[in-house]
Amino acid sequence: SLTPARPTGASSKWDIRERIWDHLEASGLAEFPRPVHRRIPNFQGSLQACSSIKELDVFSRAREVKVDPDKPLEGARLAALQARKTLLVPTPRLRTGLFNRIVPPPGATKEILRKCATSQGVKDYSVPVGLDGKARVDLVVVGSVAVSEKGWRIGKGEGYADMEYAMMVSMGAVQEDTPVVTIVHDCQVVDIAEELLDDHDLTVDYILTPTRIIKTNCKRPKPQGILWHKVSYEMLGKIPILKTLRYREKQTGKDVTLQDEHPHLANTNPAAPNKKEMVENTQPQAAMDSAQMGQHHIERDSLNPRLEGSGTITTVLVGNLPPSLRVRELKCALREFHVVPLRLNWQGTQHRAFLDYRDKGTAERAVSSLKGLSLRGNTLQVELAQSQRNKG
Repeated sequence: SLTPARPTGASSKWDIRERIWDHLEASGLAEFPRPVHRRIPNFQGSLQACSSIKELDVFSRAREVKVDPDKPLEGARLAALQARKTLLVPTPRLRTGLFNRIVPPPGATKEILRKCATSQGVKDYSVPVGLDGKARVDLVVVGSVAVSEKGWRIGKGEGYADMEYAMMVSMGAVQEDTPVVTIVHDCQVVDIAEELLDDHDLTVDYILTPTRIIKTNCKRPKPQGILWHKVSYEMLGKIPILKTLRYREKQTGKDVTLQDEHPHLANTNPAAPNKKEMVENTQPQAAMDSAQMGQHHIERDSLNPRLEGSGTITTVLVGNLPPSLRVRELKCALREFHVVPLRLNWQGTQHRAFLDYRDKGTAERAVSSLKGLSLRGNTLQVELAQSQRNKG
């Protein structure tokens, strides 16, 4: 869950986290940003620990390396850039997608590469990689709060690293044998009871500390993809790219019932089109063909003839539609996300559509539901229309 669970037992994950955070602060090992509580902690010797990644065969062989954006992993990001590898960094809290690819300027000096490895550099020198960016990650580097020599890992309790990995599995960016490395201080290597692990928890194959390289030989399987029954609507709202992955997996017939969906609704289709919400054109193929020819294709709620002049309609612009997209695919997505408009104005040649909703609240819900959605490789641009378009 992305909401930290509170400690329950004497040997809970939270007890272990608190113990390590307290120890790093009390012993003077903690480094900026402070306090280290509630973070993947930075520590004295993190650069030294990171630089030992260059000694790993799995690093030498890797062409594409994913390193989390945490401060203690800065040295690993730098090592990847210096070795001229493709460096992918997850977007913070997965708000705007999954990865950014760090692209240093041509002829970048050592100083520029150092800057590229920092959190500011990740912002300044990156390009987003969409779900269809065909990422093929050869090595995954994650931060940890605690890790055991057996490869059991405890993060900061929000589930982002586990979710990133599951999403990479879902999009085919990692394989079962893709190695996972974590970089920690020696004091963060502790015993962790296996019963504390959940089936969505990511395990690690290598642990780098300022003094050691530990190969865990961990045999526990890594997550095989997104466990939708553990994903909440809240999480779906926080991580827009999850909506796209869920939509795709549903199209392939997977069960994508969420944690907080009622079991008795699981096999029904609550998003089935409602006549009152969207009246299908009586000649759908003709309408489709005219839409593909670039003519405006308008669907309206014929059950409410007074709608036109009501003055309460709020319009949403959906832009960046791929040229090959058909109107029925957009309609299918609108039904899937429970945001069927009163009227849809399709403007295919301009790669956009306008959606009319009853009121501003419904329109804003549609914007937040559709934001981050990718169709045929294009991430849609979704916003309230600047002004009401000319009717007709």
